[in-house]
Amino acid sequence: MAKGRIKIDEASCKGCGLCVVFCPKKLLVLDTERVNDRGYNPSTIKNMSECVGCASCGKMCPEAAITVMGMDQ
Repeated sequence: MAKGRIKIDEASCKGCGLCVVFCPKKLLVLDTERVNDRGYNPSTIKNMSECVGCASCGKMCPEAAITVMGMDQ
């Protein structure tokens, strides 16, 4: 059961992959099928229902493109 959820601002994402590396549940991937307006493959979450809301992804994002929210938000 999800304890949190994230919102990725795909337009700001540079596809650096730090969120992918630091997610303890390995829920984030770079979407190699899409390119944002800046020319990068944005991050996406594979299964939001498994997110524990730890905020590791958001803390590591140098572009502040990830917002971590509680389930009530």
